Amino acid sequence: MEPHAEATDPEAPPLPPLWKRAVDTVFSPGAMAEAVAARPAWFMALLVGASLVALQTFLVPAEIWEAQFRQNMLNQQQQMPEGFAMSGDMLRISGTIGGVLVWFVFSFLMAGVVTLIFAFFLGDEGRYTQYLSVMAHAWLIPAIAGLMLVPLRIAQGNPQLTLNLATFFYFLEPGYWKGVLTFLDLSQLWAWAVIAQGVHVIDRRRSFGSALTILLVLLLLMALAFGRFMPTT
Repeated sequence: MEPHAEATDPEAPPLPPLWKRAVDTVFSPGAMAEAVAARPAWFMALLVGASLVALQTFLVPAEIWEAQFRQNMLNQQQQMPEGFAMSGDMLRISGTIGGVLVWFVFSFLMAGVVTLIFAFFLGDEGRYTQYLSVMAHAWLIPAIAGLMLVPLRIAQGNPQLTLNLATFFYFLEPGYWKGVLTFLDLSQLWAWAVIAQGVHVIDRRRSFGSALTILLVLLLLMALAFGRFMPTT
């Protein structure tokens, strides 16, 4: 039995299995949102997403992680640490562990931010566990997309390669604004649209359009804040 919060609607149908909710996340996000809004369930979705992140990180060969780290050090005009030739496997393992930790922390944190915005400031009738449940399922989209990109990452020798808005502005020179566009990953934009649908389902007074606008503004503010730290070479 999957751990989940007490049902918000005792008369709601049983919670669909995770595989069905994952399929609905991609093809019928409204159905997924209806299910988890009535019977919040987030743990298994987060666990599967974190597992996919770990897998996609670990599948990239150690030598590619080592070459990427070497290039980053050169770009920052820093000296290479002694014994670096032996650190490729360690970089891959630490990247795998770090990716999983960030996955959980980011999900909990952003669910709190979404709850604060919609339930506290805007007065929507939503609970933290409902928003977290929607978010945990929506994040399966970038997790699956990242796994599908592994062959391209290996071919390009770039373990951090994503499909983002900067892809369409390839003529931009590396710098802050290219970093902002790089932050805007296409699969994450899709996930935020799914979350907006969930916000609408949780409280029907909140239209999908207004929820999506608010969340995209939030994402843009994050991109402006963290764009300077994104790799653009």
